[in-house]
Amino acid sequence: MSAGGLARKLAKLGLRSRLDFVLHLPLRYEDETTLTPVGEAPAGRPVCVEAVVQRAEVAYRPRRQLIVHAEGLVLRFFHFYPSQLKQFERAAENGQRVRAFGEVKPGWFGAEMAHPRYRLVREGEPLPQALTPVYPTTAGLSQAELRSRILAALDDGPLEDTLPAPVLARHGLAPFAESVQRLHRPPPGEQAEGLEDRAHPAWRRVKFDELLAQQLSMRFAYRSRRARAAPALPSDGPLLTRFLGSLPFALTAAQRRVMDEILADLASPHPMQRLLQGDVGSGKTILAAIACLAAADGGFQSAVMAPTELLSEQHYRKFREWLSPLDVEVLWLRGGQSRAERKALLQALQAPGPKVAIGTHALVQEGVDFARLALAVVDEQHRFGVHQRLSLRNKGRGAEALPHQLMMSATPIPRTLSMTYYADLDVSTIDELPPGRRPVATRLVAAARRPEVLARIRAACAEGQQAYWVCPVIEESPEGEMQAATATHATLAAELRGLAVGLLHGRLPAQEKAATMQRFAAGEIQLLVSTTVVEVGVDVPNASLMVIESAERFGLSQLHQLRGRVGRGARESVCILLFSDNLSATARERLKIIYENADGFEVARRDLELRGPGEFLGERQSGVPMLRFAELERDRDLVEAARSAAAELMDRYPEAARAHVARWLGSREDLSHA
Repeated sequence: MSAGGLARKLAKLGLRSRLDFVLHLPLRYEDETTLTPVGEAPAGRPVCVEAVVQRAEVAYRPRRQLIVHAEGLVLRFFHFYPSQLKQFERAAENGQRVRAFGEVKPGWFGAEMAHPRYRLVREGEPLPQALTPVYPTTAGLSQAELRSRILAALDDGPLEDTLPAPVLARHGLAPFAESVQRLHRPPPGEQAEGLEDRAHPAWRRVKFDELLAQQLSMRFAYRSRRARAAPALPSDGPLLTRFLGSLPFALTAAQRRVMDEILADLASPHPMQRLLQGDVGSGKTILAAIACLAAADGGFQSAVMAPTELLSEQHYRKFREWLSPLDVEVLWLRGGQSRAERKALLQALQAPGPKVAIGTHALVQEGVDFARLALAVVDEQHRFGVHQRLSLRNKGRGAEALPHQLMMSATPIPRTLSMTYYADLDVSTIDELPPGRRPVATRLVAAARRPEVLARIRAACAEGQQAYWVCPVIEESPEGEMQAATATHATLAAELRGLAVGLLHGRLPAQEKAATMQRFAAGEIQLLVSTTVVEVGVDVPNASLMVIESAERFGLSQLHQLRGRVGRGARESVCILLFSDNLSATARERLKIIYENADGFEVARRDLELRGPGEFLGERQSGVPMLRFAELERDRDLVEAARSAAAELMDRYPEAARAHVARWLGSREDLSHA
């Protein structure tokens, strides 16, 4: 392989600097320290065996393969080079032995190994004294080449510890150099199980360091943002005072607490970077409106960005209902507007005076500019990428100060996640529902009982209630059993004659979607067949029944969000999860979790256990260092310890803090925009 080709393969694995190689840690270990007689090889476990090579041939059974006959063992290679055939032929002539590592299975000629790792040896050649590490690699880059370069990096001078001795002692941590040496070069007698479960002190040091680097980088980003200027907005201006005094309902204690946190941030001359999280229906939207009124009281503009047009329309209607009596202009930037409408909107945004602009990612398109943007609100923030959120905030750069940013999420963030991936944000949590919100009963129903579900819908609609029927896709899927919304709508309209059955999905024109939702909200549609476009932003209090088709195909957070579309009125509400036969173990576990838990935070915690952080982060990960070694739920104690150590390093050992981030993140530490 050419030097350039090798460099490209190494770069594909992220291996450029010495520390990249040092921190490229083994996936697992293979025990080649003992030989197992072929006849005693246990099923399902790789072992090291040795046998005399007898002959080698290329056969076609049915495809081309290299078959090596050794004493009591056959080695089979489906992908091989001509040089390997010659190598084994010479070994047979010279009576050489093959030492192979792999799983022994019964085959046509007796015991055989398929594609083992092997080496030709002389009789009596010594065995390795320690475990052999196996590394993540890429096509064309052998373990031997990778191992050689990693060991060279380890030996290329001392590996200084970035952490001061008092910090190591306080947290009971092994030295860094000793830890990585042990993982790459396990000493004789070290057991694979002790290293592979990643509970070994060496692994704990590595995981602690990784978590600490993430904590520190996020704190540096937070400190960098707090050093910048933002408009200081009044927290007791006349518009906000009139609004709060005219509310026909009382804010909950949780809403009042979060309102105070947001208003205190907005009154500061530094940019707010706050995440507002609350379960479905907890009342986040009104807090966003309160924040926008604080901006209006200061003579500034606000922007509210939502991931779907349906949700942006919902916000537009709510904000207009709340703010129009206060003479605060609310603008809606949406698809399907005429050129004249759009031009008038853009001109209004560039004119001074308090106003609120609501829209989807259309708000960050070229040509959309604000005269005095002081607040950017991003709803369902995990559905937007870092660059979209940054683009919205940058729309306010015409002024000297940066706008404040409020991000909202109805997918509650588990504590370990908020302490790591969201450590650069201030987090507010609405942890109670408004009075009158009734819990939704969840029912698990097999698809075979579909006629009973239809009868339930007919009875509910006869009593004046409305229902949703949610399907996973728009058109027929090759996966077969998943019902498409279009086909389901036609079927249900035929099966439930006499009921008004509507259809809603993401590919409908915006005007048609809006008209359908208006008819459903007005009660003209009794059953709405939909895709997950109703997951957020749909509020129809009279809808008390939801059926989710092929529920096993949805994620936990999605099921919980969808379930939150009902239970918004005075009636008892039910969410029916229709599931297919032959559920996988994971799907069965998901349905069990959603059935047993109404609390969104507990659902989120269990989702994190099942699937890791990706679902919660969305595209945020493009601006946040992802974890390679630590596991949030399993390593909760290390998360707490790293958080504590980060605060200490920032205060007492700032140079060590910088050195630690540089070691782990290098050029990737560019988080001030996240």
